[in-house]
Amino acid sequence: MSQIYGATVAKRRLARRLAELRVANGYTANQVCDKLNWGRGKVGRFEANVWKRPELSDIRDLLRIYEISDREREELEELATLARDRAWWRDYSDVFVDSEYPGYEADAARICLYMPLILPGLLQTPAYIDAQMRVGSQPATWRDRALRARLRRQEVVDRSDNSAPELVAVITEASLMYRWGTQVLRREQVEHLVEMGRRDHVELRMLRFEDGPHPGMSSLISIFDFPGDEPSMVYLENDAAEEEVTDPGKVEEYAKIFDRIRDAALDAPATTAHLKKFAETLE
Repeated sequence: MSQIYGATVAKRRLARRLAELRVANGYTANQVCDKLNWGRGKVGRFEANVWKRPELSDIRDLLRIYEISDREREELEELATLARDRAWWRDYSDVFVDSEYPGYEADAARICLYMPLILPGLLQTPAYIDAQMRVGSQPATWRDRALRARLRRQEVVDRSDNSAPELVAVITEASLMYRWGTQVLRREQVEHLVEMGRRDHVELRMLRFEDGPHPGMSSLISIFDFPGDEPSMVYLENDAAEEEVTDPGKVEEYAKIFDRIRDAALDAPATTAHLKKFAETLE
């Protein structure tokens, strides 16, 4: 079953399963560290998924003291092997500082996005990305790397082997009203949205000014649903901080908020029609 996961979700799943096994075997994290002559805190870091690449020797040491079947041992060692794959975004540690976001995108079966003031990164044109990057304080070399990384992230929705995730994105009219670049570049961004909205695995909806206030006006939400029985998660971010929400109750609440936002927006065909009209009148 584990082959359905990429490195990021394999690592996350491995951390969760190790915590479950420790509890099922009646050990505290410190007891496990003492039994293996590890420094205290090591098991806690593993179970909190605070590791870059699991060491297979560490995983095998843990599995030796946990009572599990041969089949479970095989699955967990396979997860550890998958989790050790070096993903492309590891070469962009200056762009994705301690962030697994590209991995969640790459491994998701369904991605739900809502951003009230900017367009989601997966739907941005290079010119829009460049304009957005320029308002920050980072140097030109970093901006160039960040642009290339974002374009690489977008490849997830272009996968042609039926592995592209379902993408449900709610955008706002406000995100299109800022003046940046030239009229031609702004129109190209709108036309790109229209084209993306035509894809079978993309659902694009818009919240218009004329429809008045709507749920989630100050929210910025990314929800990732993963294959199999791997629990969903929510990713929250702003200019200063990022947060991963994994508590099932809170994830469910955010899913309900997203559903209300989605229901308040134009449906997909009406969004396409509105975007086409918007492109024609863009100044």
